[in-house]
Amino acid sequence: MYRIISGKWKAKKIAAPKNFEVRPTTDFAKEALFSILEHRFDLEFCSVLDLFAGIGSITLEFASRDCQDITSIELNPKHAGFINTTAQELGMGLQVNTQRFDVFDWLKRKKNHEKKYDIIFADAPFETDEKKYNELIDLILSNELLKPNGLFILEHQSRQKYPHPNLKDSRKYGNINFSFFEAQPVSE
Repeated sequence: MYRIISGKWKAKKIAAPKNFEVRPTTDFAKEALFSILEHRFDLEFCSVLDLFAGIGSITLEFASRDCQDITSIELNPKHAGFINTTAQELGMGLQVNTQRFDVFDWLKRKKNHEKKYDIIFADAPFETDEKKYNELIDLILSNELLKPNGLFILEHQSRQKYPHPNLKDSRKYGNINFSFFEAQPVSE
């Protein structure tokens, strides 16, 4: 179970079926993350990409805060269905576009894609190895999926570090870390 922290569905508890194996971002970490994001962006006008969306904790938090353009990528069909159903039940169906894909395959297909995002959030399973995390970072940044002032947030275990030229900040909340990456500078 998780809850929506703020927005039109503030304090709404979302209960997933018991057989779902997920690890939603903690309320404490999610509250801190959205405080950072709302300081930098007007979420209502942002386009958001939520990778490894799980059961939609981050997706629905953006939607509750009036973000109108959220794409959620989730491989598990039950989880993707749960995000869609919950978004519809809460009247957020038009804001949320859930696609059932392997994140890495989806990113490889989006090379040189026209759609760019203000915010990309990725919460890969914690058992993902370091090589795959680095591949994820490279795919997002090299495929230029971020808008020029965009932000890519990688949630990972706090003991892991992902040094990269585009890494701008890192914040620790308990056993998780948010690493913040900015878009590649535009070549002149």
